Amino acid sequence: MNSIYRAGFVSIVGKPNVGKSTLMNKLLGEKLSIISPKPQTTRQQIKGIISDDKRQIILMDTPGFVEARYELHNKMLEYIKNSLNDSDIIIFMTDAKKFPTDYDKQICENLKRLNVPKIAMLNKIDLSDDITVNKKIELLQDYNFEKIIPISVLKATDLNPFLDELTNLLPFNPPFYATDEISDMPMRFFAQEIIREQIFLNYDEEIPYASTVVVEQYHDFPNKLIIAANIWLEKKSQKPILIGKNGIKIKTMRIAAEKEIHKIVEKRVKIDLWIKIKPNWRKKQNALKEFGYR
Repeated sequence: MNSIYRAGFVSIVGKPNVGKSTLMNKLLGEKLSIISPKPQTTRQQIKGIISDDKRQIILMDTPGFVEARYELHNKMLEYIKNSLNDSDIIIFMTDAKKFPTDYDKQICENLKRLNVPKIAMLNKIDLSDDITVNKKIELLQDYNFEKIIPISVLKATDLNPFLDELTNLLPFNPPFYATDEISDMPMRFFAQEIIREQIFLNYDEEIPYASTVVVEQYHDFPNKLIIAANIWLEKKSQKPILIGKNGIKIKTMRIAAEKEIHKIVEKRVKIDLWIKIKPNWRKKQNALKEFGYR
């Protein structure tokens, strides 16, 4: 590996639903982080790896900053803290229309204390006007960001210049991962994330937040993939809501998950789902550990 190779870790932080997962997926050119219009869709740190002959950028998508009401929220905040401590660069994302909320100010004040390069991305400028955007850029200048980038990530067509800017801020290092890897997580993990994404997209109110998914069996054959997964809920009363009349809701969700996984593995996908109940699992450390929130 040549002596001018750059490699490092880049955390993407901000409030829920500001576009962190969309940015990571766009930069990777692959869908790794699940996305829904609901807050708290991302619950764990997801790494995405971009490698070529001159750089390796390890992007870390983090859960949105939340006020901790459950042990699950504490675990999510721990993922954020660990990501920041491991970062060579931090990208702070915020909503051009809503900035600055109290949470935004808190995050920015915390970031000022960290001695690493920081970039602010003012996202969703297509939903705002120039006067508002310019005013928000002025407010962000108070927080000592190396660069402030107004952008509509969803509509951006060429993010290569931004990747070059990140590269110039990375330290000189050999790659941390094999250069053909796109993530350090197995496909089994992404399968359960995709099932959970479909719960967020197809259900309202408490069901997405009271549910988690654990893949119990993952059989990868040459022409098909068979997955057995448990959907854990907190209350028995939530089970008929998840199933729907004549099983139509859970069938719709399952078929959508199979289609999404098929796009990645490019083979036939069959998912078997079981619904199980563990009261107040979000509040219990042992349950979180059991469900993979390490």
